[in-house]
Amino acid sequence: MGELDSISIVGAGRLGTALTAALRAAGLTVTGPLGRHPDVGDASLVLLCVPDAEIAAAAASVPAGPLVGHCSGATTLEPLAGREAFSLHPLMTVPAGSPPEVFHGAAAAVDGSTPCALAAAEALARHLGMRRMRVAAEDRAAYHAAASIASNFIVTLEAAAERLAATAGVDRAALAPLVRAAVETWAELGAERALTGPIARGDEGTVARQREAVLERTPELVPLFDALVDATRALARAEVPA
Repeated sequence: MGELDSISIVGAGRLGTALTAALRAAGLTVTGPLGRHPDVGDASLVLLCVPDAEIAAAAASVPAGPLVGHCSGATTLEPLAGREAFSLHPLMTVPAGSPPEVFHGAAAAVDGSTPCALAAAEALARHLGMRRMRVAAEDRAAYHAAASIASNFIVTLEAAAERLAATAGVDRAALAPLVRAAVETWAELGAERALTGPIARGDEGTVARQREAVLERTPELVPLFDALVDATRALARAEVPA
């Protein structure tokens, strides 16, 4: 296995803990997850699962020799400059207590400073059961922004929906099947074909009544509602890429 003969994982958060368990379950020799100022021993590969701002400092604590990689989506290889380096970013959320197979089927953004480093990142992804895709340095910020829109921002939207629904005596559980169906339809058909509702039908009267209700019950959500209505109108007219 070469570079994967002995792996040390630095960072004992949810991702570091999950990667340690998953790589061990895949039959690899893994030490960790290690905390701050780790002793990586004679590891042939060190994987840093630390916050973006701590990558450079964590890398500086690793002695020369092993390949060093990080798991940041937005960060390039620049904080690891001066050594053979790679990145491996699982494009997914990892809840606490996730089983070893949590990574199976997800995508992984990889990059490497050398062919050997890139091959190591791809091998790690393969052992985790992930679909590998190379994301270059100049594309990292856009890639990670897309991930934030798809994951973090949708939770913010659901929080707004939950808040407004509560004023009508409707709880989160009632909204959940609608959300799941919308996401599954988008995944299968794409945004334009998945879009439903009054804006897609051109029912501006209903949209106006919705806005009045938002203004009356959750006025702090009006700017968000207006922005989403504008974006959804554009999507309904196919003025933005699906």
